[in-house]
Amino acid sequence: MSMELITTGGTIDKIYKPTTGELTFDESSLNEMISQGNTVDDISVTHLMAIDSLEMTNVMREQLLDYIKTSTFKKIIVTHGTDTMPETANHLMQAKIDKTIILTGAMIPYRIKNSDALFNLGGAMIAAQLLPIGVYIAMNGKIFDAGNVTKNKTKGIFEPLQ
Repeated sequence: MSMELITTGGTIDKIYKPTTGELTFDESSLNEMISQGNTVDDISVTHLMAIDSLEMTNVMREQLLDYIKTSTFKKIIVTHGTDTMPETANHLMQAKIDKTIILTGAMIPYRIKNSDALFNLGGAMIAAQLLPIGVYIAMNGKIFDAGNVTKNKTKGIFEPLQ
């Protein structure tokens, strides 16, 4: 099964800078995560952007959409920050692309103990192999259809709207 993983940033790829006490971006952790999971499939990794999802604009969503449209892969995973992941999923869903697209991320950066990053990425990789064409979010061990998901910021989980 070949698939493409596209990074846009988000908590999943943030690192802690002890000199400033902030979470920021350096290199993506995605290649390390794939290696740690002993993934042997044909996986292409594309580092498209590295931003906090609160900075994601509609122009950036269009850039992501344009890239996905031109990708030769039919199975695509997008790592994305959790705060605006549902908005980006909706944007991609409205384009009605003939591909299976899974958005995923993390509440805790991969490089910090007890991160959910590897778990969510694994779930997204399995979902990409099994789900039909469409746009989905894979978080917290669940799959959500784009357009029917929200982030519950009080509980720190994703939930269906209905």
